[in-house]
Amino acid sequence: MATTLPALRKQLASGELKPAYLIAGAEHLLVLEAADALRARAKELGYLEREVLDVEAGFDWNRLGDAGRSLSLFASRKLIDLRLPTGRPGKDGSAAIVDYCQAPPDDTVLLVSANDWSGKHEGAWSKAIERVGAAVPVWPLKPAELPDWIGARMAGRGLKATPDAIALLAERVEGNLLAASQEIDKLALLHAGTTVDLPTLEASVADDARYDVFRLADAAIGGDAGRALRIVAGLRAEGEELIPLLGWLLTQLRLLLRVASAGGSVDAALRNERIWPSSRESLFRRALKNGDRAHWERCLAQAGRIDRIAKGRGDGDGWRELERLIAAIAAPRRGGELLA
Repeated sequence: MATTLPALRKQLASGELKPAYLIAGAEHLLVLEAADALRARAKELGYLEREVLDVEAGFDWNRLGDAGRSLSLFASRKLIDLRLPTGRPGKDGSAAIVDYCQAPPDDTVLLVSANDWSGKHEGAWSKAIERVGAAVPVWPLKPAELPDWIGARMAGRGLKATPDAIALLAERVEGNLLAASQEIDKLALLHAGTTVDLPTLEASVADDARYDVFRLADAAIGGDAGRALRIVAGLRAEGEELIPLLGWLLTQLRLLLRVASAGGSVDAALRNERIWPSSRESLFRRALKNGDRAHWERCLAQAGRIDRIAKGRGDGDGWRELERLIAAIAAPRRGGELLA
């Protein structure tokens, strides 16, 4: 049957494991933690042997059946950890999973985890897992749900926080659960046993620009030039240095150039890049639709110019040149005009 993360946690705490589980979704932190919780519970219950199967191109699906038939001489219970990043096993994989679930081996648990999920991913294989075990779709949090998630996570780390502090952190991370988790872990180390209020939270995140760099790149690649340029202005006002900002931008521009140069299916090329979280792929599809290889080459050349200016090896205003670069990334069809 399909279930939820809270129901999964309750089931793990209350009894024996089911023969098979599917945990899938684009919220990688939640998928990873749910899978970790299942692995930990399996270990507690004596599933001491664990076989990891990473599904990549050319994967031999006979390995799943072989894993179900073989047990270690040193363990009586086994966990098969099948990692299916795309959530799409293909024809052979679907048949192998269905066949496995028709007669699940005793004292063996199959965990299938995937980093993407939607109604289009469902099929005979996922229904087969539901019949003998549980499927746990992990949906992205809605903006209104994020403050409650942050509050609960803080409580789990022994922190108390005021509502305005929670609201500020939710605004700051903009749905990035990994960033929120990292900030909460830092607060737990520095302020354990105290109440985190708004001034404390502001002081904690004031000097932490890593969220802004990620947001800057995503806003530009996603075509939101106004928001991206506001982030640039904020970073400049806060006294940030240009060179550290360029590192992440260069990584993303090189990725765009590789995909634009790959030929063939853009979807396949993006999958090969293993963009995290996978929900960001839509930003890159939009940028690649509007900008060709020559455009991304011009953007990289502009980034090189900014780097030389920042290092004192070129003339000009580095921040003004960064604004031109960001505008060109956000509006590829005007790239020739912006970077002329």
